[in-house]
Amino acid sequence: MTDAGGGAGPPPGIPGTRPGPDAPRLLDRVRMAIRARHYSLRTEEAYVGWIRRYILFHGKRHPMEMAEAEINAFLSHLANTVHVSASTHTQALSALLFLYRHVLRKPLPFEEGVIRVRRPGRLPTVMTRAEVRTVLGALHGAPKLVCTLLYGTGMRLLEALRLRIKDVEFARNQIAVRDTKGYKDRYVPLPRLIRAALPTWLSRVKKIHAADVAAGRGSVYVPESIARKYPGADKTWGWQYLFPGEHLSADPRTGGGGEVVRRHHLHETAVQRAVRQAVVNAGITRRVSCHTFRHSFATHLLDEGYDIRTIQELLGHKDVKTTMIYTHVLNRGGRGVRSPVDALWHPDAAAAALSTLRRLSTQPNYLAPGVPPDHQLMPAELDPDIWVETDVDE
Repeated sequence: MTDAGGGAGPPPGIPGTRPGPDAPRLLDRVRMAIRARHYSLRTEEAYVGWIRRYILFHGKRHPMEMAEAEINAFLSHLANTVHVSASTHTQALSALLFLYRHVLRKPLPFEEGVIRVRRPGRLPTVMTRAEVRTVLGALHGAPKLVCTLLYGTGMRLLEALRLRIKDVEFARNQIAVRDTKGYKDRYVPLPRLIRAALPTWLSRVKKIHAADVAAGRGSVYVPESIARKYPGADKTWGWQYLFPGEHLSADPRTGGGGEVVRRHHLHETAVQRAVRQAVVNAGITRRVSCHTFRHSFATHLLDEGYDIRTIQELLGHKDVKTTMIYTHVLNRGGRGVRSPVDALWHPDAAAAALSTLRRLSTQPNYLAPGVPPDHQLMPAELDPDIWVETDVDE
């Protein structure tokens, strides 16, 4: 189930159709049940979208009239016709199970018969330090500062965008990360590079906030308990977003003609598009996203000798097994194993195997003892690499 850390957005709708007359009331009940459990707005949008799509797929029938057979038919349609990924398939199933468990109060008698899929165990994409430097060098403005923060702290994208001014603790050189997966706060280090760039950035954010206050605005979203206990906290400097959005917008949680216009944080698509263009300009052919900076952060810390438990705490993983996926760089893979082909025609290896070659001189694949130097393959440690000088910490 997608939790408070974010998750995918709502699924695309079906054009030309609308839910039945009872669907709006049902979807409102779904929203109320989600908000009562303090799920994130992304989870609410995704679950409501999947439930609406489920109702439309079955001809606007009420979910109370359907059960496992209809759920399996919908999930099979997603897998065989729409060809969704395993994670998307699981998210749709979680939305439907939430509907029957917590909204309709109709537990499925044979829930184990519902179609489930296993997510493939794929290794994360990791950039080298030189590639990280190249991508960050191609970014500008807020996306560059955000991505530098992602690589320097291992935060998720939305965790970084939701940072408030008060979360940055200069005196202790750390950042408090709120609204994480599992509803647990954690601390990450404040990189020196970010610390040096923040004063200039904060002065810019403060001018934006001052202009909003002068225009009668200047409020941001704060948790409801804080808003009741401390009236006016939404306009204080400490609660402002570290990365504010460019324009004011209506709070999506308000509606019914009472929309509240606020300045929200920078939208994640602005950073994602900038990263995508920077990766293309850098000539990197692998699939690199904002989350790749988090993978690179963990892998590079492991490569430098930090223990797995420390990295688990920094990443905010509930189970150390999740963090163990980054150990693929330790004594395994491309950097941990030396290919035997690198020593085939090495001068020392050729000399050591000279007697063996002489004994096999009658074979058709015999190699003459004196292989010309221009035909010898160089070992890995002697092969000139354009990344060697730039792929180290400065």
